[in-house]
Amino acid sequence: MPTYKIAIVGAGPAGYFTAQAFQKAQSDDRSFAIDMIERLPTPWGLVRSGVAPDHPKIKTVSKVFEKIAKEPNFRLFANVELGKDVSLKDLRDQYDVVVLATGASKGRKLGIPGEELKNSLSAAEFVPWYNAHPDYVDVEVDLSSDTAVVIGAGNVAMDVARILAIDPSELDSTDVAEHALIKLKQSNIRTVIICGRRGPEHAAFTAPELRDLPKLENTDVFIDPKQITEAIKHIEEMDDVEKDLKNNIEAMKTIAEHEKKGVPRKLEIKFLSTPLEIKGSGKVEEIVFQKNKVKNGKVVATGETFSVKTGLVITAIGYNSIEYPGISIENGQITNIAGHVEHNVYAVGWAKRGPTGVIGTNKSDSNDVVDLIIENLKEPKTSEGITGLLKSGHEVIDQIAWEKINASEVISGEIAGKPRVKEVDWKQLISLGRS
Repeated sequence: MPTYKIAIVGAGPAGYFTAQAFQKAQSDDRSFAIDMIERLPTPWGLVRSGVAPDHPKIKTVSKVFEKIAKEPNFRLFANVELGKDVSLKDLRDQYDVVVLATGASKGRKLGIPGEELKNSLSAAEFVPWYNAHPDYVDVEVDLSSDTAVVIGAGNVAMDVARILAIDPSELDSTDVAEHALIKLKQSNIRTVIICGRRGPEHAAFTAPELRDLPKLENTDVFIDPKQITEAIKHIEEMDDVEKDLKNNIEAMKTIAEHEKKGVPRKLEIKFLSTPLEIKGSGKVEEIVFQKNKVKNGKVVATGETFSVKTGLVITAIGYNSIEYPGISIENGQITNIAGHVEHNVYAVGWAKRGPTGVIGTNKSDSNDVVDLIIENLKEPKTSEGITGLLKSGHEVIDQIAWEKINASEVISGEIAGKPRVKEVDWKQLISLGRS
């Protein structure tokens, strides 16, 4: 029975679901030996460093990942970086198939004056900062002003705004990064404004996320009821209204009508606002917006502007894939056709389709790409795989080493009354894996 060697680069949801699809596609005619390669010393990708700490249910998908990792045909090679420790060309030569599940981690820019000012950050820096990603521990976040502005109308924007607006004591029992929790407890921010360029009917939030907002114990959430009324009118003019959109608008209407608690912390969602310029002397002090309106289903400028005094602006308007040798990027994602990049190289997840969908979207996406890969398989290679490519003495975090890191974090969490206490130091993570 032929065994095909598969290299999956990236240990996030797309990578694990791809491994699972290969495991399920095994038959009497073929088997797969799967090597998962990850730059960080820890796997799970955005489930570890992207999902908001106050949404622990979403993180339970990691149990599925651990089950996949326990299969005998799966090996983890963490602390191995593509382009540095191994080249794409070498992987391509050594494996029958290389799947790039490298995600999209570079924050998109607004392209407006003042964006380079201090305390104008991207969600691509802020989210991993509060989620204990070792590369982002030293991101400078100044929370000394009373107002923060978040640009974007998707779930990432909402997560960012919620973390800034929430009473930090509500994060005590979560796995939020310790350095971030200390900073949030000293924060002066009491008003957070999410600004989206289009109307409520175009927002990319999901209804469950919206429904969670009124549950914040110490924060009042505001949406202008007029903007919701207008959006409902526009929806009524549409021929076909998706269920998700109906649920979204219903959830926003509930927020707009929800009785306020009269607490000092406020989170406001403002629609039809395009950022024009960030102003300030050396750091963010103000942001200027253009007011928009919806006309014949299109968003158009009104010519009116307004500004918000703020000391912190965070943009959450999407992500682009990072370039590395041997790969071309187009519209922020790896150039591919239905997941096929070139020769025996494929892409899945955000690297393939851009930063859209929820964690579960990666499952169907990975299944489709694996079906295509199996159609294209030829005779399996006889090669050594990654073990022949790494320099002697390179410290790999394998599944056993990761389980040691995981156990250590969970034990520390039990002592502190949290799901886990994440280690943020790269060397310390490797040391825990070695112990």
